[in-house]
Amino acid sequence: MKKIVCLLLAVMLCFGVTGCTKDDGLEEITLVLDWTPNTNHAGLFVAQEEGFFEDAGLKVNIIQPPEGGAEALVAAGKAQFGISFQDSMAPALSAEEPLDIVAVAAICQHNLSGIISRSDKNIYTFSDLEGKSYATWGSPIEQSIIKHCMEEEGADFNKLNMIDSTVTDVLAALGTDMVDTVWVYEYWDVIKAEIEGFDFSYIDFISADDMLDYYTPVIITSGKYAESNGDVVKRFLTAVKRGYELTAADTAVAAEALLKADETLDSELVARSLNLLQNYFLDDNGDWGNIDKDRWNGFYSWLYENNLISKSLEDTGFNTEFLR
Repeated sequence: MKKIVCLLLAVMLCFGVTGCTKDDGLEEITLVLDWTPNTNHAGLFVAQEEGFFEDAGLKVNIIQPPEGGAEALVAAGKAQFGISFQDSMAPALSAEEPLDIVAVAAICQHNLSGIISRSDKNIYTFSDLEGKSYATWGSPIEQSIIKHCMEEEGADFNKLNMIDSTVTDVLAALGTDMVDTVWVYEYWDVIKAEIEGFDFSYIDFISADDMLDYYTPVIITSGKYAESNGDVVKRFLTAVKRGYELTAADTAVAAEALLKADETLDSELVARSLNLLQNYFLDDNGDWGNIDKDRWNGFYSWLYENNLISKSLEDTGFNTEFLR
């Protein structure tokens, strides 16, 4: 964390709202991840390793986030780009003083998250959560999604025991009965469970309601930066798009780039995850990054109708014109 803080201070001194132009003529910018490097980020590291950023006249520093996440840094102009999620963007966009953030591309075309539990807990539907425990990070939107899924199946949300817990090792938490179920991403923790021979059950959110097929994760920038540096945004996204297109076409190349970026990652986990994720990086037309207006608005309308955000966010928080 000290190294990250020092790096962020250096970035802040260098960048401000615009990037630095280096002696080699490349404009230096920063992208803040949402977490440690994983297969969601593969296209970014492919773009870096294959020289796609340099082709676009950019030098991109990819860093891990501080405790507050990427959104605040991007909104303040201390990093030019970041990784976020449509659900976590909602409170920031609807606040009394909204953060200046906008999604400019979707990394994956579908919500690939759900809940995982030990199979002996007999949680095979959301209604089976009655009488069980769930590890929550305390987000009203997160808890309302769980409630919605339970009530869609006629279950009583009040019979779910919410445990305040920031689980970092999912399988350890489930194995020690710390909690009965945890929210995870299918093509990471579920694959990890398979590799380790962990006997589990998994339920995805999309199966409960198509409305929950919102965009996660997304690439964000600030509206102010995009307005003043539209050409940089376009060049950056062109390079990232090339990275994800190559990832979808050749997962071996992507795995090599990701493992080079973080040697602590498990090579089998990375390979198996990418082999499945490659089907979700591009849309049905073979394009990367697109955000469907109706899907975006549908999820935010549901949040507003259920009083989870204080104002309507219709047509708010995304701009895909830089992809064109």
